[in-house]
Amino acid sequence: MTIPTGQREFDLGALLAERGAERYELHAKYLNHQLPRMLHTIGFDKVYERAEGAHFWDADGNDYLDMLAGFGVMGLGRHHPVVRRALHDVLDAQLADLTRFDCQPLPGLLAEKLLAHSPHLDRVFFGNSGTEAVETALKFARYATGRPRVLYCTHAFHGLTTGSLSVNGEEGFRDGFAPLLPDTAVPLGDLDALTRELKKGDVAALIVEPIQGKGVHEAPPGYLRAAQELLHKHKALLIADEVQTGLGRTGDFYAYQHEDGVEPDLVCVAKALSGGYVPVGATVGKDWIFKKVYSSMDRVLVHSASFGSNAQAMAAGLAVLSVMENEQVVANARAVGEQLKARLTELVDKYEMLSEIRGRGLMIGIEFGRPSSLKLRSRWTVLQAARKGLFAQMVVVPLLQRHRILTQVSGDHLEVIKLIPPLIIGEADVDRFVDAFTAVMDDAHGGGLMWDFGKTLIKQAVANR
Repeated sequence: MTIPTGQREFDLGALLAERGAERYELHAKYLNHQLPRMLHTIGFDKVYERAEGAHFWDADGNDYLDMLAGFGVMGLGRHHPVVRRALHDVLDAQLADLTRFDCQPLPGLLAEKLLAHSPHLDRVFFGNSGTEAVETALKFARYATGRPRVLYCTHAFHGLTTGSLSVNGEEGFRDGFAPLLPDTAVPLGDLDALTRELKKGDVAALIVEPIQGKGVHEAPPGYLRAAQELLHKHKALLIADEVQTGLGRTGDFYAYQHEDGVEPDLVCVAKALSGGYVPVGATVGKDWIFKKVYSSMDRVLVHSASFGSNAQAMAAGLAVLSVMENEQVVANARAVGEQLKARLTELVDKYEMLSEIRGRGLMIGIEFGRPSSLKLRSRWTVLQAARKGLFAQMVVVPLLQRHRILTQVSGDHLEVIKLIPPLIIGEADVDRFVDAFTAVMDDAHGGGLMWDFGKTLIKQAVANR
């Protein structure tokens, strides 16, 4: 239905034209006031006007390369034409959506398509986010096993709602929000620690990221399969959190598929499934688990989501999976990721503060470490004394300020930069990033201007203590 111009009571374009310049002031006044403060401090207070694919543009027409992808949400980049068209189509269809008492076709079609990439799994619950997908898995695992405790790995990140926070391995996120659920951390890769906890007989599941987002640490070879065998021996479940690693990020559809014989009981996905438009999360699981949770008509709504399975989210998900299949997105992530990782690995021997390059596909961690030369070592020591992680921040800032490349530090108090660009980047984007990163490393090892910014960060870190 077309609304005549004279009848329009809301004009989004006019509102943005009138008040878009107030963006930072509005956020400081009405939302998280620390975010604009932080962005102003590190010089990230940019004004981006538009975006397409793996690039943004500011008001002056300067382009920026996105190596962050909205924390992994923009797997296909921004405004992919197939996803945009699907959303226009679903809005124009004026479907009778979310009646709650019918079965619309789009959720079933998306579940079917998602399960085609998950050959050992049978059913899907659709929610609205990654943390909700994790909450669903925690509830389902507890109910299916009749046990209260879920194990998680040290340094894990599974979300910030209360249940997900209970399996979050970073104390900084947990502080002040106790009491949480009765869950227990085990080191990633430590089968002995896992065995000790399982022998207590109260463990429902282990939830694990095949590659941890914080620090980009991969589960050791053979760990997931061995953990799965131990869990099943003790009648517990394996939950794979693929919210960031899933849908092609690591060069396979799921990251757990890099290891033969791994068949999680529950898998959590979100982020890239949205196409960057409509929030969506999915918990994919085995038939017997779902049938135990939804064991009778009396329990038909025992776990549900008001906006789960909405038509816009389902259409976006279907379009995303279609693009991934038709445009060989997973293969591109594998090939370009290998190229980027190899190019960066060649630099490790060149720069003494560059410690390690790790990861899979287009999920790459760049770790910095203590230099050997006296002059650089003294500067490194001063930074570390003020706050661990400042050197990585010193690299991130000039990448944006001088080279117009957006990256992130991979967690608080870590000297690691994480690269999770859109899965559609190509060789030209790899060249641009490596050239820029090399220039920043040259500056850092030559005592250039970025050390002046380091002094600012030190003062800020000391003031915040």
